[in-house]
Amino acid sequence: MRRLIQCLAALSVAFCFSSCGGIQNSMNPAGPNAQKLSQLWWLMFIVCSIVYVAVIIAMFLSLRGRTDEAAERGPVLHLASDSERRRQTTVIAFISITIVILFVFLIASYTSGRALRLNDPSKNGLAIELTGHQWWWEARYNDVDASNIFTTANEIHIPVGVPVTFTLRSTDVNHSFWMPNLAGKKDLIPGKVTTMWLHADKPGVYRGQCAEYCGLQHAKMALWIVAEPQDQFNAWRQNQTQEAVQPASDVQKRGQQVFFATTCVMCHAINGTAAGSNIGPNLTHVGSRNMIAAATLSNTREHVVQWIRDSQTFKPGNKMPQNNLSDADLQSLADYLGSLK
Repeated sequence: MRRLIQCLAALSVAFCFSSCGGIQNSMNPAGPNAQKLSQLWWLMFIVCSIVYVAVIIAMFLSLRGRTDEAAERGPVLHLASDSERRRQTTVIAFISITIVILFVFLIASYTSGRALRLNDPSKNGLAIELTGHQWWWEARYNDVDASNIFTTANEIHIPVGVPVTFTLRSTDVNHSFWMPNLAGKKDLIPGKVTTMWLHADKPGVYRGQCAEYCGLQHAKMALWIVAEPQDQFNAWRQNQTQEAVQPASDVQKRGQQVFFATTCVMCHAINGTAAGSNIGPNLTHVGSRNMIAAATLSNTREHVVQWIRDSQTFKPGNKMPQNNLSDADLQSLADYLGSLK
């Protein structure tokens, strides 16, 4: 029996800590906001664990005490004894301790939330306008210099050590922006503008997720934040502000023609060309992204072809229709999109 209890305890600990790491986990903080939330979580976890163990021990002691006392008393009913008064005192003490613990949680939670709100990095940091769509993310990098403004999708780059202010909007239903390793979550509500900020302490690639149910493909509405040194971020940003490169081969030229001859041009924008629709993600530099379809598929030639042919296979209900193109046209289009880096 003792061995069984030890095994169950080990399994419970392993289960509790099985996800305490990785690229999407609030227990692996990589920024000051996530650090504050992690400390609050650990406080609650440790206190609640101690309380749970204490309650279980008290329950078993109480059952044992009642059994011994019943054997001594026999069938005779007695009035309140000293032991009963001790039990009442114990109950009152535990209720008092519970109230104190709840007040500690209240103060700790309020303090953590206030600390997140007090910081105002908007004057010296990076400003990004993030818009939630069903089911992808549109990121617009704002700047006082209009030439430095650009739009990307589902992949956000930020410099390490620089506070980033997000202005959050939704075009359709409620969404929620959640980057567990870097910050808490904030809702995106149609008709309302909300803000939040985060800060990456170390380089890395962190996964985010929509944390508010927003329809059929809610689970596949993800994004990546790439935190990198300032010089790498500057190089990436400089590239993103450029217009799309022109096709360099006959195959790529054919792919560009296919893009403008089909429904692609009705939904997507490619800066430097006549394509300017904002219904779908901006494709000006789509070839430089690591993932497509809101972090659903890796950005490989095969996946691009499959996604263009029938995106409903991977994300049923999304707004991109099937494209009945020939294999040659699909390959040419994939070549063209892959060149947009």
